[in-house]
Amino acid sequence: MAKNYKGKINSNFKVVSLPTYQAEKWLLEKHYAKRKTPISFLFGITDNDCILGICSFGSPPNMNYNNGKCLFNNLSVKTLELNRLVVNSNLPKNTLSFFVSQCLKMLPKACAIISYADPNFNHYGYIYQATNWLYLGTSSPKHRYHFEDGSTFDMRRGLHTKGKIVKKEKLKSTLRYLYLIGTKSEKKKMMSHLKHSPQKYPKGNPKHYECKDLKILYQKTLFD
Repeated sequence: MAKNYKGKINSNFKVVSLPTYQAEKWLLEKHYAKRKTPISFLFGITDNDCILGICSFGSPPNMNYNNGKCLFNNLSVKTLELNRLVVNSNLPKNTLSFFVSQCLKMLPKACAIISYADPNFNHYGYIYQATNWLYLGTSSPKHRYHFEDGSTFDMRRGLHTKGKIVKKEKLKSTLRYLYLIGTKSEKKKMMSHLKHSPQKYPKGNPKHYECKDLKILYQKTLFD
């Protein structure tokens, strides 16, 4: 059974870099998407020898985001996507914001980080709002495709390999957030080239889903 934390963030909590293979159980057994994702940087929040959660960053699947093409006018910026964030339950209230803030400090500079909250799963990006990301509005409309075998797919690319489509379901657009990493002058330059003006944060009723907690040890001798 996972340890039950109360009150303030434990002084033993540390954020560390992890090898990408450490993400597998978190992605397949705990995260609601239940699938792997491309990972360039993986971080874990630990309590002594136990990993309490992971946060991963990788190349955005939309090729138009490479070097910030969809984000900036006439400016090339290394762009990553925060593509997974998952932690065990019963952690102190501010653990997620502490975790994400520490991860952002460990990424290369200068850099633009894009991430999405999916209101189809009652996610509105409150963790991004708590850590001062910019909200840039919604992404392009998306659909969920249903196939004869009962499976579903949310991307147009690769549909021809999935079989016969029996239903096309319109979904709510995802909410797009951006975080800029760099010196004061680098961030000012990126802001001046933004294609989309920051908007007021969206609100909604978030949903917490039930899933098992994981007990995975942090092997310090390998990663320190």
